Amino acid sequence: MSYPMYLVDAFVDQPFSGNPAGVCIVDKEPPAGWMQNVALEMNQAETAFVHKRADGSWDLRWFTPQVEVSLCGHATLAAAHALWLHAGETVATLEFHTLSGRLAATRIGDEIQLDFPSDFPQFIAEVPTVLLQLLGDQPQWFGQGRDDLIAVVDSADAVRNFVPNAEQIASFTSRGLILTAPGDAGSGLDMVSRFFAPKVGINEDPVTGSAHCLLACYWGHRLGKTHLRAQQASPRGGLLTLDWQGERVLLRGKARTMLSGEFQG
Repeated sequence: MSYPMYLVDAFVDQPFSGNPAGVCIVDKEPPAGWMQNVALEMNQAETAFVHKRADGSWDLRWFTPQVEVSLCGHATLAAAHALWLHAGETVATLEFHTLSGRLAATRIGDEIQLDFPSDFPQFIAEVPTVLLQLLGDQPQWFGQGRDDLIAVVDSADAVRNFVPNAEQIASFTSRGLILTAPGDAGSGLDMVSRFFAPKVGINEDPVTGSAHCLLACYWGHRLGKTHLRAQQASPRGGLLTLDWQGERVLLRGKARTMLSGEFQG
């Protein structure tokens, strides 16, 4: 078997930025074990697998090198980009059937807008001792979303300078940890964040769309805003525009194809 395969950088603001994702376009849904093996072979944070339904919509699944995940923003953006640029899609809005329900991707100029479910974090009073040791201080706020924990700290520099320990983070997370703070004064950023998910094989994710479904809710409520600008301050870095619309979050960013070819296997 051979299938078209692309490596796409999502949420880019310059070359070699954003989050790389594999995108594999198949003619029918392969076995889950095969997709997991392909994701391991690709060795990206996520690889997306898409195949077209008779009604013109697409089935979409995401795999890390270790597990299937229920929601992935950057690989969805990458998949939409690949379908428009390489697979001949012409519709303005692509519809995807996923483990997180029906999702949409829409072309807006040179950007792609994703329509995702909101993720409202719930406050947790007791902060894990290991996290306190890693941070060296009590976070401003600590909570739990659907899959991930969120810890809010005082400054963007505290986020950028944080030194993670994958083993320790894996010890108290079910999937991942979001570390976030207000954007730097005068930067035009509402928030800065980093995301760590060693439990699913991602020590640090470059840019995480699903985490921003939670961040949009937290910062939107805290700042009293529905339109937000976000930076994920990983070594690669990435920028996102967020519109919080109650039960939905619209995430917008750019994508760029870095490699294209065929997967043989």
